[in-house]
Amino acid sequence: MASTLERPATPPRLSATSRLRLAAAVGAGQLAATLSRIAGKGSGVSVRGQVMTRIDPDALTKLLQGRRIAAVSGTNGKTTTTHLLAAAVRAGLGPRDADRVVTNADGANLHYGIASALSQSPRADIAILETDERVVADIVRLGRPEVLVLLNFSRDQLDRNHEIKKLARSWRDALAAAGDDGPVVVANAEEPLVVWAAKAAKHVIWIDTASTWQEDAIMCPECGAILLRRNPHPETGDPGDWDCPACWMSEPIAVIRVENGQIVDRHGVAHDPQLQVPGGFNVGNAACALAAAEQLGVGVTDALAGMRTVTSPAGRFATTHFGTTSARLLLAKNPAGWHEALPLLQSDTVVLAIDAVAADGRDLSWMWDVNYEQLAGKKVIATGPRAQDLAVRLAYAEVECTVVPDLATALTDRGEHVDVLSTYTPFQKLRKLGGLA
Repeated sequence: MASTLERPATPPRLSATSRLRLAAAVGAGQLAATLSRIAGKGSGVSVRGQVMTRIDPDALTKLLQGRRIAAVSGTNGKTTTTHLLAAAVRAGLGPRDADRVVTNADGANLHYGIASALSQSPRADIAILETDERVVADIVRLGRPEVLVLLNFSRDQLDRNHEIKKLARSWRDALAAAGDDGPVVVANAEEPLVVWAAKAAKHVIWIDTASTWQEDAIMCPECGAILLRRNPHPETGDPGDWDCPACWMSEPIAVIRVENGQIVDRHGVAHDPQLQVPGGFNVGNAACALAAAEQLGVGVTDALAGMRTVTSPAGRFATTHFGTTSARLLLAKNPAGWHEALPLLQSDTVVLAIDAVAADGRDLSWMWDVNYEQLAGKKVIATGPRAQDLAVRLAYAEVECTVVPDLATALTDRGEHVDVLSTYTPFQKLRKLGGLA
């Protein structure tokens, strides 16, 4: 399929007063962002959006208008999937039209971050937006996205999102309210909560991502019954298709699926994605991005070529140096993320960094659902403000570790290559220490 990325229809023009107010908001936000960077307080992305929306509360709504929008959400993988989709769309456009795309590439995915990103590319007519789970309903309502990618639902930051079905219900209600004006949804068929929410959409493209994590998919979101698994494959780790014995809920038949590390498209043709980001879970993310790109008008060949250019989205999987230490940085924020990332730790020495401030989630009980036993035999260094908590969990897993609370000390001048797996806050600090941010 060739790429045919049409421009959107011309939106209704804003009044002169409305345009002036938005322009003033954008200018003030830009000044705030600049001052934030000069003061060493951060990139200024979030404060730009905060100032803008304080001056013009309708700034986000205005900035969303007149664009073809694809939104990506889910507990895990949304940053990487957004990068993959944006790269696919740029490849479909070609180098001369690549500036038609705007995306929040730094991962600022709440209202402020999205508004901030859009304000920097007012002429871009295609927006690929990473969207926090709590923001999906507003983006559907305010932006009328053309495509909505729903990846997964897992326990994450339990003090903030302690009831993930409430989030799923907000997705479901927003899609139902949008009706025929709502987005085409690209949805992970292996996730019961995603299926339950996506069923309200006008049209759904189901994806089988070949995920092996099922601990957050035990009960039926419709009736509460325990889900059954059909045809599991213990040797491959495939948990099998899920089915509710008490109601209509059952795993949908996927249009696009992942098999043996390849993406099988809607015509049954297998494609080797040849991604530069590791892990089977990223092949699943690429399958979702491919379906969304096709929906926007990008051909399979162009889409895959674009996705192969993605190397380290927002620092994930990047390699940097701390003195004589070469370190590859991986991010995992919850049990599902750690489950997927731990097998990628190939170095003899691994560093696990952990904290429990607001951005990480203050509840660390999730550590007891992670199979740290697979690290036996490796030299493990626990670091970060909550390293002692992690050391206790590792002790129960019979994994020996050295506790070095200071991040820089844990990594600097070890004279070897190490893989580093970190929760969100230490990950951002490591990016800065390693010169990546």
